Amino acid sequence: MRRRTLLKTAATGLLGSASALAAPSIARAQDARVLRFVPQANLANLDPIWTTLYVVRNASVLFWDTLYGVDGTLVPQPQMCQGHDASSDGLTWTFRLRPGLKFHDNTPVLARDCVASLERWMVRDNMGQMIKARLDELAAADDATFRLRLKQPFPKLLYALGKVGTPCAFIMPERIARTDPFKQIGEYVGSGPFRFRRDEWVPGSQAVFERFDGYVPRDEKADWLAGGKRVNFDRVEWKVIPDAATAAAALQTGEVDWWETPIPDLVPMLRRSGDLRLDIADPLGNIGDCRFNHLYPPFNDVRARRAVLTAANQADYMQALVGSDRALWQESASFFTPGTPLYTESGGEILKTRSIDQAKKLLAESGQQGAKVVMIVGTDVPIAKAQGDVTGDLLSKIGFNVDYVATDWGTVGARRASKEPIDKGGWNIFFTWHAGVDCVNPGAQPAYYTTGDKAWFGWPNSKEVQGRIDAWFAAPDQAAEQAAVREINQAEMDFSTFLPTGFFKGYQAWRSNLSGVVKAPFPVVWDVKKT
Repeated sequence: MRRRTLLKTAATGLLGSASALAAPSIARAQDARVLRFVPQANLANLDPIWTTLYVVRNASVLFWDTLYGVDGTLVPQPQMCQGHDASSDGLTWTFRLRPGLKFHDNTPVLARDCVASLERWMVRDNMGQMIKARLDELAAADDATFRLRLKQPFPKLLYALGKVGTPCAFIMPERIARTDPFKQIGEYVGSGPFRFRRDEWVPGSQAVFERFDGYVPRDEKADWLAGGKRVNFDRVEWKVIPDAATAAAALQTGEVDWWETPIPDLVPMLRRSGDLRLDIADPLGNIGDCRFNHLYPPFNDVRARRAVLTAANQADYMQALVGSDRALWQESASFFTPGTPLYTESGGEILKTRSIDQAKKLLAESGQQGAKVVMIVGTDVPIAKAQGDVTGDLLSKIGFNVDYVATDWGTVGARRASKEPIDKGGWNIFFTWHAGVDCVNPGAQPAYYTTGDKAWFGWPNSKEVQGRIDAWFAAPDQAAEQAAVREINQAEMDFSTFLPTGFFKGYQAWRSNLSGVVKAPFPVVWDVKKT
């Protein structure tokens, strides 16, 4: 039986059985004060500085807040900050906190908490690292004010503090923020509208967030990470349901209210239900990533990486990811988000070649024919699994010996941090995706940086690529930014930092008694209501 037919049949069968078994739970699902949500993946850890997993960021925005937050136009707005003053030379920034801010242990948010949180964030975030390299002083002036002084201007400072891209600059109590940035925190005391119920956290099953009565939202209308985060639920319950057919049945019966990532195969069936609503989750979409480990053979040789890009067919990846609906995907010879001001395909000819023979030639030149390639694939996340399946076939065709390691997304998140060789538990390839909002420019996207040991997983090292990125930060206007991005795309393609597998969008689905669901790069709970 074909995969899609199997899924639809399974979903129909599960719906019938779920309807019979779920009657007592339907009453719970109609409770207007509880939101039951199916996230994209299991929440295996909850340190948004230690990891860049989107599922961790999505949980973190519920119970941590930021000093600034970008709105739907990607403009940073004051959030925990009341405002700031900047010197005319752009070197000295003084930030003032809003009055009445509290952590979830009912202690006040102080300037020294913000200083410690930013210091930890700067170590792990690419934009944070650039601030740190320019930093002369970061210190609390009093309980409500802190000062950041630079050695040279960094015009994108506020954007860095408020960006959606991971890691976000979340504010934690000083004692937690003093945790080694390369070790996970062990205490979860937040600053946002919900508090995390650690006592109800069951990794692989559920995570619970409870309204924090001490949170005071801003007066403005909520807009992505900006504005007044007014919540209408006493509890948000994340229900981890890896099987798509089971999740679909739970949504249809009212066991859950909102499904973050319904797979395209089941969308036609969900549309037929009058009790459900579907829409594109994020208009800026996503860019798929087949990520190479640059530290070890075979992909420490640029010719081996270029061989993969030369043979790749983005249409194969996209059809495996989201099917034949062309409204959901497009081929894109770029590392940047289509339809945005800086988009370019400069240097992207390698992704349009699609030649197995040329790829085999490049691989022969690298001396890596028959090399073992360990691919770690989060098979519980459809986006990762689809890319893994296509890549496994592709690598075999051009002459690699593929070791397909099927595992869960939480394990991928931990194992990809290993710099060990493959015979000691390391890896050669893993699969992920980058939200389009993170790819509109090179600033907030760690996957683009090529700073070696300080770079994102895979640890690419190219002074040429990094020099092009630095030039973008120094660009005085949009024309200069566009020129810099063209050079970045060319350099990234030549270096083959990773394989962009294409641009795609996805749906979100929710029950019709929910109102206020919006399009965004993360699930926005503020202003959502249930009747």
